[in-house]
Amino acid sequence: MSVGLIALLDDIAALAKVAVASLDDIAGQAAKAGAKAAGVVIDDAAVTPRYVTGFSAARELPIIGKIAVGSLKNKLLILLPAALILSLVAPQAITPLLMIGGLFLCYEGVEKVYALVLPHAAHAHESALEATSLDAQSLEDQKVAGAIKTDFILSAEIMAITLAAVPSGSIFSQTFILAVVGLGITAMVYGGVALIVKADDLGLMMARGQAMPPMGPFLRVIGRGLVTGMPYFLKALGIVGTAAMIWVGGGIIVHGLEAYGVGGLAHLIHGAGEVAVHAVPVLASVLRWAVEAAGAGIVGIVAGLVTIPVAGYVISPAWRYLKSLLPRRRRKEALADGKK
Repeated sequence: MSVGLIALLDDIAALAKVAVASLDDIAGQAAKAGAKAAGVVIDDAAVTPRYVTGFSAARELPIIGKIAVGSLKNKLLILLPAALILSLVAPQAITPLLMIGGLFLCYEGVEKVYALVLPHAAHAHESALEATSLDAQSLEDQKVAGAIKTDFILSAEIMAITLAAVPSGSIFSQTFILAVVGLGITAMVYGGVALIVKADDLGLMMARGQAMPPMGPFLRVIGRGLVTGMPYFLKALGIVGTAAMIWVGGGIIVHGLEAYGVGGLAHLIHGAGEVAVHAVPVLASVLRWAVEAAGAGIVGIVAGLVTIPVAGYVISPAWRYLKSLLPRRRRKEALADGKK
């Protein structure tokens, strides 16, 4: 009996070692997959701070918290199961869905440029899409909803890139890796955004501090620098976020077309990158990335310019009509219940 017990304990120990090795392997795959999605993560971090611009300092962290919770719901409750189901049932549907998401990113990014270049026309376009809310709570709700909607597209890209980077394996390992990447990226992005938007408050506290020399004057200088510099940094970050949305959206469209055999744009952009590399070989990798990103950005600008009138004259009226049907149907149901 003791021999049998020892053998059983050996088997359990062996199984534990296999389990630990599997978890280590899953953790390594999650790290690699997260690294491949780093480009979209940077876009997400650059885009988010603009959603708290214009609100009081007391509302900044609660707004970021709401967006973070919405982001987790996007990733874990909607996109993770959807990605697994699509990969099993209809993997051919992933590419067109990603291209639709790319078009949305192009639309969002180009709309911001449109508002900067032609503010009056952009305001008319926004008014046509949806009535402007006047009270602060409604404005906050709209901002949060818009941020979560944009996050959904970026999160879909992150999950799709992660799924593509994960080697085919058990459904458990794929689920675990997607969940780890989703949780880790959400914590990193929104934790970083919280630090960014509260940096000016920290600077104000440092500038008003009464610490004694030699650190006191140094901390006050740093604090004044943060207070003065953060508005410019946030503005620059907004520009980076807008450019990133256009670049990533254009890149998604280019790669999607290439997947369907329409590779002319991809070959043209890649060829332009090779020409730049041969012209200045000392900066080969940087130039290749810059030229290819610029090419994807041009595609994104064109796609966004095409999408803006489609959104204003086709999608928005259709959406308003569909929303108008719901209350009407409820009123009919209420009348019918009253007659009963």
